[in-house]
Amino acid sequence: MTLSVAPGVSISDAALTQLVVRAVEQVEGARVRKPRRDVELADGRLELSLAAAYGVVLPDLARDVQARVADAVERMCGIRLAGVDVTIEELDR
Repeated sequence: MTLSVAPGVSISDAALTQLVVRAVEQVEGARVRKPRRDVELADGRLELSLAAAYGVVLPDLARDVQARVADAVERMCGIRLAGVDVTIEELDR
């Protein structure tokens, strides 16, 4: 499956996933658990399932990830997301 970003231009799911994973990795203490399964775009909203480092303030981490991912997708793909929904499913020690 591909995402159309402009007439005649599209981005593959794998490329979008890699872009999102790299944006998440820029936030200290955050990682995408299983990139192929835990990154999903539907109706202009991106859904992410993350693991967080133990001891990190989770609401702050989630907000930082939302901002980084939204900025990266807009800068690299020209797509303004309706939202980035973050679920923290795992704590890393």
